Amino acid sequence: MLSNRKGFTLIELLIVVVIIGILAAIAIPKFASTKEKAYIGAMKSDLKNLGPAQEGFLADSGYYKAQATVTQAAPLKATATETIFVPSANVTLVVEANPAPVGGQPGWRAVASHVSTGARCGIFHNWATPAAVTVPNEDEPFCR
Repeated sequence: MLSNRKGFTLIELLIVVVIIGILAAIAIPKFASTKEKAYIGAMKSDLKNLGPAQEGFLADSGYYKAQATVTQAAPLKATATETIFVPSANVTLVVEANPAPVGGQPGWRAVASHVSTGARCGIFHNWATPAAVTVPNEDEPFCR
C-alpha cells in the first residue's frame, strides 16, 4: 500500500526559486534609483527652503548671507547665536552672495551636494549665469 505523502517536489521548489530570482533581478535596479531620487529630493528641498531664509536675512540686514560650507554641524548663521538655516542630514551647501550683480539688486546662489551621490543641485537669485550654462527659472532648484 502506498503512503500518502504531502509536500513539494524538488522541481517545483527549483521553479519557485527561479521565478523569485527573476523578479528580484527586475526589481533591484528600480529600487537603486529610488535612493538617488531621494537624495536629490533632499538637496532640492534644502535649496528651496534656503530662499525664504535668505529673504528674511536680507530684510533684517540689507544684504544676503554667504557661507562657504553649510551643514547640520555648521548651519547658516546671522550671528554667533542666531541660526538662519540648517540643511538636511548629509547635505552640504555652499552659499555665495553678491552685493549687486543684476541691475543693482543684491543676489545669491547656492550649490548642494549629498555624501551618497555624485549629483549636484543649485539655485540662484539675481545672479548672472554664463551664456553657456542652461538653467531653469530663477529661484527654482536644478540638478546636474
